[in-house]
Amino acid sequence: MLTKDIYLSHCARTLRYLERAGVVLSEKEKEAIEVAEYGLGIPDRIGLQLVVYVNTERYCAKELVLFPGQTCPEHRHPPVGSEPGKQETFRCRWGKVYLYVPGEKTPHMHASVPQERRDFFTVWHEVVLLPGDQYTIPPDTLHWFQAGEEGAVVSEFSSPSRDALDVYTDPLIRPDAPRQPW
Repeated sequence: MLTKDIYLSHCARTLRYLERAGVVLSEKEKEAIEVAEYGLGIPDRIGLQLVVYVNTERYCAKELVLFPGQTCPEHRHPPVGSEPGKQETFRCRWGKVYLYVPGEKTPHMHASVPQERRDFFTVWHEVVLLPGDQYTIPPDTLHWFQAGEEGAVVSEFSSPSRDALDVYTDPLIRPDAPRQPW
């Protein structure tokens, strides 16, 4: 459960990471930082922090902040109505990100998933993103990602984001879990 104390400490840390990456936020954006812990109660291992700049029916832009080893769990963005699902491009701004997508299993992958949730990770083709690298994930494609040893800041550019409709491999994940404690 996301408590106010956890939320506030994660927000303060998020601001330090964004500063390292050279990302400047307005006061309103700072107040709108979200902490996604997915209802699992282990936000330092499975979770991420984000700032949504814009999310309309046409497009979305966000900053994603991951602490060292923090993992965004495996999920996909399914079709919604006549739309094929969210297509997103990740661009690494700072740190290192290990992104996993369908494809040939990477023999010596860098990420390590929390053992108690390991059964809910099924794609193992690794794409390493360093500052300036980017990767586009097609709609309705399983993926997950984890920060490297220093953490990471990733800009996301996508079609409309409908986070509550995302489909997670882990049945305990609640995509509608509160991202702010009030």
